[in-house]
Amino acid sequence: MLRWCLNLCYAVFLVAVSPVIVSRMLRGKYRRGWGQKLLGLVPELLAGRQRIWFHAVSVGEVLQLRTIVAGLRERRPDLDVVVSTTTSTGHDVAKEKFPGCTVCFLPLDFTWAVSRAIARLRPTAIVLVELELWPNLLLAARRAKVPVGLVNGRLGERSQRGYARIRFLVRRLLGGLKVIAVQNETFAERFRDLGAPSHHVRVTGSVKFDHLETDRGNPGTLELRRAFGLGADDVVFVAGSTQAPEERLALKTFEALRSEFPNLRLVLVPRHAERFDEVAKLVVERGHQLVRRRERTESTTDAAAVRLLDTLGELGACWGLADVAFVGGSIVTSRGGQNMMEPAGYGAAVTFGPHTWNFAEVVASLTQVEAARVVRDGDEFTAAVRDLLERPEAAARMGDRAKSVVLAQRGATNRTLDAIESVLDDRRPTGLRRAA
Repeated sequence: MLRWCLNLCYAVFLVAVSPVIVSRMLRGKYRRGWGQKLLGLVPELLAGRQRIWFHAVSVGEVLQLRTIVAGLRERRPDLDVVVSTTTSTGHDVAKEKFPGCTVCFLPLDFTWAVSRAIARLRPTAIVLVELELWPNLLLAARRAKVPVGLVNGRLGERSQRGYARIRFLVRRLLGGLKVIAVQNETFAERFRDLGAPSHHVRVTGSVKFDHLETDRGNPGTLELRRAFGLGADDVVFVAGSTQAPEERLALKTFEALRSEFPNLRLVLVPRHAERFDEVAKLVVERGHQLVRRRERTESTTDAAAVRLLDTLGELGACWGLADVAFVGGSIVTSRGGQNMMEPAGYGAAVTFGPHTWNFAEVVASLTQVEAARVVRDGDEFTAAVRDLLERPEAAARMGDRAKSVVLAQRGATNRTLDAIESVLDDRRPTGLRRAA
């Protein structure tokens, strides 16, 4: 009864939002993968092999899987890997980052779609990244006797309050997870409060720290420096993962400071690919020369131009250019911040807005040791960047403290791999589990 009630709710919702979906399809979004999403027509894989199915919602979660998949292949070289995503951008990045793996879209949570997907993929185990509790998927996995685990789990305060309203359902879903590997003790306690069995919850840390690059001389960063024509004496200000109006604020800051600091260079990296052209238009309308990453293969000599990183999967390398970094999604109130650990890993002087509830624990770690600065509006934004540029030695010390925070948190990948193997071992015969 629960399954079909959920189907009805999903169908009503899908009909209600269908005008929006159709409108976006006409503009080029949501066009792919409908057979997989609605009917579960994912690739049909051969039986008889051990196979793990990872689900990562979008680009951020996909990138987190890099160290996990690499480590798992070392431990279990005979294991097949499937990666599903919800978004098209996540799907594209997964295809790029995981050659040799099966990549597909996650079916919508209708009983027929998820059951067919499980039957066609034949997973030995399913592992969810961060938090994706789709009831019919979990119930279908239980019926198929496929164990499910959660890794790099996180549960914000707002999400906890939302899930608490349907605690009766969430408790049942969490109770079916074989392992819940979370980033810190705060998240662990929130999962337990929602009904997760205490013996299934373990604190493994965040794998985001393990795959963070700390060497500014890595090939990706050097290639971007060449393509953007950035010299050794340039002072680079990167505003990344931005949403409107954060690009406008970054441009205003650049305009206010470039006469004081002639070597200042601005690189903009919008959060969403569909906004690349919008941001390019904004830059040109404000009278700046523009260099777009996807249109340049040779280095540029337009020293004063604004650089726009309009490709997917290169933001991590781009942070390695930054002397001063602004992490977006944090001045706007709705997003809750983006990943500020990447620029911290490079030792950049990191700034972000006040709305960072998605990364509250990381923000606390950075601000406690004065390794980051919070800017609440455009005036504070400009004042903070000016101060960091006027006091480069203080900015460098601030960046060193940020890098130290990142280095101190490493080691989560191995603990996460142990958790994943415990899920895989749940399908082995008892004698083999003991031997392992």
